[in-house]
Amino acid sequence: MDAGLILQMVMAAVAGTLIYTIIGIAPGTDETAVLAPVTLVLVLTGLEPIVILSFFIASIIAKKLTDSIPVAVAGIPGGVMAAPMVEHALVLKAHGKSELSIRKMASGSVIGTLVAVPLSLLLANALIPIAEDIKNYADPLFFIGAILLAVISKNRWIALVSIVPFAILIQGLRHLYWGIGVVPEGTTVFISFFLGITIGPIILTLFELLNKDKRNALESFDKKTITINKKDQYKGIPNPFKILTTQELGASTISAFFGSLFFILSPVGITILLGELVSSFVKDPIKKSSLAISSMDALTNAAYISGTLIPLIALGIPLSPVAIGPANALFNAPPVFTLENNMHHMLSSGDFVWAVLIGAIVAIAITYFIIIKYAQRICTFVFKWIPHEAMLGLFFGLVLLLAFMDGGWINIGGVLLIGLVAGFMHRLGINYGVQFMVLYAAPWIISKLAGLS
Repeated sequence: MDAGLILQMVMAAVAGTLIYTIIGIAPGTDETAVLAPVTLVLVLTGLEPIVILSFFIASIIAKKLTDSIPVAVAGIPGGVMAAPMVEHALVLKAHGKSELSIRKMASGSVIGTLVAVPLSLLLANALIPIAEDIKNYADPLFFIGAILLAVISKNRWIALVSIVPFAILIQGLRHLYWGIGVVPEGTTVFISFFLGITIGPIILTLFELLNKDKRNALESFDKKTITINKKDQYKGIPNPFKILTTQELGASTISAFFGSLFFILSPVGITILLGELVSSFVKDPIKKSSLAISSMDALTNAAYISGTLIPLIALGIPLSPVAIGPANALFNAPPVFTLENNMHHMLSSGDFVWAVLIGAIVAIAITYFIIIKYAQRICTFVFKWIPHEAMLGLFFGLVLLLAFMDGGWINIGGVLLIGLVAGFMHRLGINYGVQFMVLYAAPWIISKLAGLS
């Protein structure tokens, strides 16, 4: 590996860190919606795979470090994965401990990274000897994964019943495109369908706004006032081992360990389960909430890192909710990456180690320092000057562009249809993990159903 390539990796990691430090602070920025499209564009531009991986790892860590800030300051989750922490963050906020809450969450996130990176690399290499056996059963595994995620979700029966109809919709659109000659027969339209699922809730909401009755029924609000208490800056060099108590450090380490082991499960579900479990033995509300948010943030970071690296290094197929969601472009982004030729096949073990270390070190060095030192100032700037709607509009426009590139004008309609259905399913409580698993398993599901008729 030459110095020029290392410089590119560092620059990509810095860019990802800075971009997602800002995006992470903006309220309501779903991880999949903001990470997947940008990563996909970088893949399609033809950048070196190792450079893209450095960017992605840095982006994940920066996003997970910063999405705790709006939770602590305003009780608004910066992303889906920060939602379980809202209740505990509000307890600390009520006791005037918002600044402490930010430091605890960010420090827990750093511990999660430090645990997950080496553990993920070890687990991935341990799975390599049986990787071919796993890949031979990839299609039924995606179907089983959809069922598993549906069963452990809150609205399990709706999720289970939706699997086959959603598969029919996806595969039906593909056959329609083949039949009218939009794409050559056998060509799988995937990227735009994936992005349609990603922004499904946004598409559904936009369509509802076109309904006059729905629009008039919406409750109107004045400008929301968010009070931010300005505190003195943190003194000294930020150190998570000093900010966290011994109990919090231990709980964060254990949570990150199990979050990495259970990479195939839903990150949100495992975060709620383990986060509440480790804090359930503490009675004092401030200590309990501090313990919960630090361990939860450690777990979410570990789940995202392990959910990306283990399937990518060991298998080359996205067998985890994270891999099939935000990290999907690292596995499958035709024509650059396919399931038969992606980063798993292109990068060596040493390449993976270098990319992950550079991405992680850059993100922690920059973002953690910024959060601990200037969290309140940055949060004030983002809340005041960066509209949430502007970022969502940017990603929505990008999805429509990629839909056109994937299958022409008719595919824009197809993606809107996928988005409407996916958004409705999401509103019913069917999580992204189930929908993405069905997207991958749809050809196998339909072929098996056709064989029964």
